[in-house]
Amino acid sequence: MTRQAQLDHSAHQADAARLPLCIVAHDLASPENVGGLFRLADALAVEKLYLCGETPCPPNRRIHKVSRATVDAVAWQKVEQPVALLQQLRQAGYRIISLELTSASVDLAELTLQANDKVCLIVGAEKHGVAQELLDASDCCAHIPMRGRNSSMNVAMACAIAAYEITQQMIKAV
Repeated sequence: MTRQAQLDHSAHQADAARLPLCIVAHDLASPENVGGLFRLADALAVEKLYLCGETPCPPNRRIHKVSRATVDAVAWQKVEQPVALLQQLRQAGYRIISLELTSASVDLAELTLQANDKVCLIVGAEKHGVAQELLDASDCCAHIPMRGRNSSMNVAMACAIAAYEITQQMIKAV
């Protein structure tokens, strides 16, 4: 059996190219979740992070701590009018997808992307989920099937699962 040696951070080579995926975080309460989204956006080469509504923004000590300084590496913007933002993104060719369990949502695994698709993924408040006005402005909703007793998971964790699935499809479609 081949002995595995753990590599240190200096072995990592960043990819300068960003994928055509942006994340809209609306009304998140926890700075730690926002920090997690920054770290996720950096790890998966997300194009941009939009912080909307009551979502905390940098500079924030708790965001910075959890993000491990990726706040400086990820393009982000504070947005006051999320519905107007979604309209602009749609006009720019983005497919608007809310990560939420709804009466018409599809299993995340059934979401199919085409080559050159650009995606805007919306995540909502930890307690109440994606606001109705944003659901109404979405092209579709996707959910992560929950197999345990709880019907939801942490917003940053759910976003990580969805963003990973979307970026893998984007990479394979090219």
